[in-house]
Amino acid sequence: MARATLPFSRFEFLIAWRYLRARRAEGGVSVMTWISLIGITLGVAALIITLAVRAGFRAEFVDTILGSNAHITVYKAAETTLDGATSNLMTDYEDRTAKIRALPGVTAAAPLIRGQVMVTYNDRSNVAEVYGIAPADLASIPRVVNPETSLGELADFPQGIALGSGLARELGVTLGDKVRVMSPNGARTAFGTSPRVNAYTVTYIFTAGRYDIDRTRLYMPFDEAQSFFNREGGADEIEVMVSDPEKVDDWTLPLMQTGAGTMLWSWRDSSGSFLRALDMEDNVMFVILSVLVLIAAMNITSGLIMLVKNKGRDIGILRTMGLTQGSILRVFFLCGAFTGVIGTIAGVALGAAFSENISHIMAFLSWVNGRDVWDPSVRAIYELPADLRLYDVAKAVALSLGLSLIVTIFPARRAARMNPVEALRYE
Repeated sequence: MARATLPFSRFEFLIAWRYLRARRAEGGVSVMTWISLIGITLGVAALIITLAVRAGFRAEFVDTILGSNAHITVYKAAETTLDGATSNLMTDYEDRTAKIRALPGVTAAAPLIRGQVMVTYNDRSNVAEVYGIAPADLASIPRVVNPETSLGELADFPQGIALGSGLARELGVTLGDKVRVMSPNGARTAFGTSPRVNAYTVTYIFTAGRYDIDRTRLYMPFDEAQSFFNREGGADEIEVMVSDPEKVDDWTLPLMQTGAGTMLWSWRDSSGSFLRALDMEDNVMFVILSVLVLIAAMNITSGLIMLVKNKGRDIGILRTMGLTQGSILRVFFLCGAFTGVIGTIAGVALGAAFSENISHIMAFLSWVNGRDVWDPSVRAIYELPADLRLYDVAKAVALSLGLSLIVTIFPARRAARMNPVEALRYE
């Protein structure tokens, strides 16, 4: 009776490794092994690249939102004035701002004046969204005050206005140029409201990293914006920055208690549906690419079935020498496992290299294509980012190894159950 050996003994590894290096006469097995290896490598690499790009896109998108917009916007419900008009103007904005700044976890709070204007320079014009803000509050917006992506000195902001780089480019202006800003709701006269047109010097140009922001945003000193938009003594809203933007709901109740008629609008309200769509797409892409990895892993089964057929005589001899069914099963299981492990390692290396050099690859594709293949006007951010996270790599590795090991069980059991007498009958 055959004596049981220790599971996964050294000789089982040696036999499995020898079988994988098929002789030239058994080239079909070697070809199937290479097909399986390449398939798993490409499948794992595609999965890692996709997860890294999706994670990078989401991180960059959220960072540009949180780095140049309010985490929470506080505004006032509309009220009817004495002349029968409705107004959302906050006349107690200073008191509200002080209360908000005193809340635990609030890192910044700034009253704003909001309005839309037409900006012209020479024969060029464009629509801009004006943010009236105090210079000290503007200095607290990280994406706007980044010295690596901005032009000019922030200290000069009170003497002029700040433009997004996209807006400045479309108007053809640079630092020191004077632009005309026109608002349809301007000076109030006895004959009604006439358009207001003022000239301002461009003292600061910023790049927030979002195409739509850089192309439309204009910052104006708060006092000047109050006068320009007829908001003397009031503010349209208060932008609030908190320590943990992912938990903006924690500040809902405290902010609502800072004044009567308080209304809130968070960054999740404006972009939450898009982020949920990204999460859904991530799950769908993971499932689709998992199927591709499964298809590649199934090639291991085909290769092992051919290997078992070609090695029938060897199996019979090994059984007569005393190897148990368990040893034979583990030998062929290791054959498939070697392919899965090597393919997974190669896929991780390829996927990581691709993800870390995504900017160079996109630049090469743009050069080959003759134009920029990444359109920031459609995707809002300027380049395709990639964020290679350990969790995503671990998911891809676990999926690949799990599928590779599972699909080897059937052909390995078939080899173990082979009758040595039948295997040697015609030898």
